[in-house]
Amino acid sequence: MAIWLTKDSKVIVQGMTGSEGSKHTRRMLAAGTNVVGGVNPRKAGTTVEFDGTELPVFASVADAMKDTGADVTVIFVPPQFTKGAVIEAIDAEIPLAVVITEGVPVHDTAAFWAYNVAKGERTRIIGPNCPGIASPGASNAGIIPADITGTGRIGLVSKSGTLTYQMMYELRDIGFSTCVGIGGDPIIGTTHIDALAAFEADPDTDAIVMIGEIGGDAEERAAEFIKANVTKPVVGYIAGFTAPPGKTMGHAGAIISGSAGTADAKKAALEAVGVKVGKTPTETAKLMREIMSAG
Repeated sequence: MAIWLTKDSKVIVQGMTGSEGSKHTRRMLAAGTNVVGGVNPRKAGTTVEFDGTELPVFASVADAMKDTGADVTVIFVPPQFTKGAVIEAIDAEIPLAVVITEGVPVHDTAAFWAYNVAKGERTRIIGPNCPGIASPGASNAGIIPADITGTGRIGLVSKSGTLTYQMMYELRDIGFSTCVGIGGDPIIGTTHIDALAAFEADPDTDAIVMIGEIGGDAEERAAEFIKANVTKPVVGYIAGFTAPPGKTMGHAGAIISGSAGTADAKKAALEAVGVKVGKTPTETAKLMREIMSAG
């Protein structure tokens, strides 16, 4: 069944006519995603051709939803316009908004996150600064490579885009139900806990890989949630075992202070609730392989 994104999902792209939006719209179509149009107020009423597929451009998310029945939007707009694009999606009450854009000011993310809460959270936001979501063999919304893994029964949630891809490739012969890249910014729309809950409820997911990184307490909170709510086996990996304290490493949210937020502390919290944690992505994949082979 997968979570949040299925073969029946109808996808629009905000920023489809831009360089990144058009490139990845073409990739999503090639992966079999049902992309039904794009949004650009300045080019509304036109169409764009992608290798033989003509897609309409709409003035707004609401217009696109009305005409196509779209239920997913992928957002490829510059950082300074991202808040407005997400708020437009929220106002249209589209069920899923995947915010790919990197470099969104944190106060902008806080603003649209709070706006979504005030509106009743009718829109699930994934991102920003994320690779998106892919349900292999069904649909791909974002920039995740479509040809690196197969369909299977593992769920994957990850802060890191590149580690998402590596884990998908490492376990390509077993395959995934859905892979979710939640992003590594300090404020994000969908958390590890959200994905863990969805995978726990998904009858087509048998086990879960959770990839975190240094900084903050998201992984520790996920560990508490796993202890109380998750019955399926979970394996984990924490990026940043060799990171020096007090130094930002990669993502804006990846900074440790003293013993708080370290990879070792997160590993200990997860292992305390029964999660097997690898010291490398390859070791983590091996742990999952052992779980799946045991049935």
